[in-house]
Amino acid sequence: MISFEIPESIVNQSQMTKMVAEQAMRPYSRELDEHEHQRPEAFVNMTWPFTQQMMKSALKGVEKRLHGNGNGSNGHAAPKGPDFSILGFIMMVEQMSWGDAGQYLCLPHPMLGGSAVQAAGTPEQQLRFLKKFTEGDPKWGAMAITEPGAGSDNSSMRTTAILDPDTNEWILNGEKIFITNGKLALEESDGLCVVWATIDPEAGRAGIKSFVVEGNTPGVSIAKQEHKLGIRASDTVALHFDNVRLPFDNMLGTLDASKQPAANRGFKGAMKTFDASRPAVAASAMGIARAALEFTRDKLAEEGIVLDYTKPRHELTAVERDLMEMEARHKGAWLLTLRAVGMMAHGESNRLAASMCKFRAGEAVTWITQKAVELLGPMGYSREWLAEKWMRDAKINDIYEGTKQINQLIIARSILGYSRRELK
Repeated sequence: MISFEIPESIVNQSQMTKMVAEQAMRPYSRELDEHEHQRPEAFVNMTWPFTQQMMKSALKGVEKRLHGNGNGSNGHAAPKGPDFSILGFIMMVEQMSWGDAGQYLCLPHPMLGGSAVQAAGTPEQQLRFLKKFTEGDPKWGAMAITEPGAGSDNSSMRTTAILDPDTNEWILNGEKIFITNGKLALEESDGLCVVWATIDPEAGRAGIKSFVVEGNTPGVSIAKQEHKLGIRASDTVALHFDNVRLPFDNMLGTLDASKQPAANRGFKGAMKTFDASRPAVAASAMGIARAALEFTRDKLAEEGIVLDYTKPRHELTAVERDLMEMEARHKGAWLLTLRAVGMMAHGESNRLAASMCKFRAGEAVTWITQKAVELLGPMGYSREWLAEKWMRDAKINDIYEGTKQINQLIIARSILGYSRRELK
């Protein structure tokens, strides 16, 4: 029998998150939007214990894979049953983004850096790097991939990591841009940033590997702090790496017999990061969309406009049809997101589903928030309400973690069976 019931532990966690979103996030949305990069200290301090507990639970699964599950495995067998902690995280993302998407990105958490470590790192590396998020002061994680001359085309990456044979250290040089939580992770805390760099510029994607740069590492500097259209409470920077020395095992993945990076843990291993991060981005988009949808529905109800779902479509007013379309687009994108998360929780490959939910959620949230501003009239465009802010916050979900166009390519290639060269 198939059950669609959400585990009680996740329901309870979601209720706690809802309280944080309502009381510690939403009331400060406008203030933090007006004062970009101002860190919400109360929110950070309130959520850090929650993050620590969540990471402790996640690392228990890593320890099971590392030490085996008692059935004679080789020590790397996955624990039995679905990993519902993934669903809990996704629901937390949606709820907090309903509160404020910019503040959600300030949540002290490994974030994309943690996703990259889990996707490309060995169990030993996962324990080593993510354990720091279970202790001490608040910490942040970040991931650096985009460069001034290499956005969606990763093969053009120019940041290099060269091995120094005398010290057995990697020497990192280059620049990365549009790094969420870059300053928080590397300058203001003992966090981490996963940096994508090439060990062989002539090898294209085959030479790209992932490296963990820990907080306060010499040679790392903030080149620029961005001023953005939306999610303004979040920290977004450009990073400069000048002869940054990293321990040899800070390169994520396994090594072959000659102590060289294993081919299967390079670019392809790192790309698994997006299989986990794209559903999270979609969930954030759905939180923003739900905020705009609920607010619009409530304001229209105050004017006597309440949907009657028993009426045929041709008897509805234009406003009622728009509101119903908002609900339908939100529900459809959210169900796609849950499907991608469910596959991930059961250990299944979700690359197609992850791109589908990311594409649909980004498209849906931009349309829903724009429609909300339109239906609310002049007050929707006014800064007195948060509708215009949600519209600005929404657009980034159509861009980062793979633009809409890139995800469309991934979807088309997967469905039609074309290679990267055959369909560009």
